Amino acid sequence: MNHSSREPLLSALARPRCIAVMTGAGVSAESGVPTFRGAGGLWNGHRAEELATPQGFARDPVLVWEFYDQRRRHLGTCTPNPAHLALARLEQRCDDFSLITQNVDGLHQAAGSRHVMELHGNIWQLSCTRGCGSVEDRRAPMPLPLPPRCHCSAVMRPAVVWFGESLSPSIFQAAAAAAARADLFMVVGTSSVIEPAASLARLALASGARVVEVNPEETPLSTLAHDVLREPAAAALSRLVGMEVT
Repeated sequence: MNHSSREPLLSALARPRCIAVMTGAGVSAESGVPTFRGAGGLWNGHRAEELATPQGFARDPVLVWEFYDQRRRHLGTCTPNPAHLALARLEQRCDDFSLITQNVDGLHQAAGSRHVMELHGNIWQLSCTRGCGSVEDRRAPMPLPLPPRCHCSAVMRPAVVWFGESLSPSIFQAAAAAAARADLFMVVGTSSVIEPAASLARLALASGARVVEVNPEETPLSTLAHDVLREPAAAALSRLVGMEVT
């Protein structure tokens, strides 16, 4: 049920106890980060779903790395927006704060957020395909030639979750635990249709949390949330956390 009054929400934010926030592409979009599929769903004539898969990488790792290198170069020009900054400030006010994100761009950390659970990985990190366990942080520009190599000489891949792959069990378990213990659970800039991430809001509801949706568009969560803010994340979070949009 949606409440027209914002008083309970403002009260919860003014005296935070345990807050969990889940963010999606809508938050990064306000920093100029394009949606994953891009215009027309194609990149150089290839569908993103064909490239961002284990099969696509096995077939042509150089092509996949060219795709990700271009994304990384663009992300290198993006900076945190007021939504990212508001969440970093909210974390400072709360003893128990968890930020769960479906984004891979690292903008939450750049804004100052510390307790970030990256459900879909981090595009700035590379992992070894041979399974030696090596994970490295390598910023753009990517050194040539592609694909990059691990110290063990194996090919490295972006440390992100591709289509057909499962989320990290430990990260998802931590996110689920945060949702289950939250007094306030905010879902910001996500369509609430991609599983298993979408299940976290339902878990928070079942555990007694006040659930808030921030999204300009209606989603499957809209009829379940206690509060629905139909506006972009930067404006809504800046106002709720007491910041001015610049």
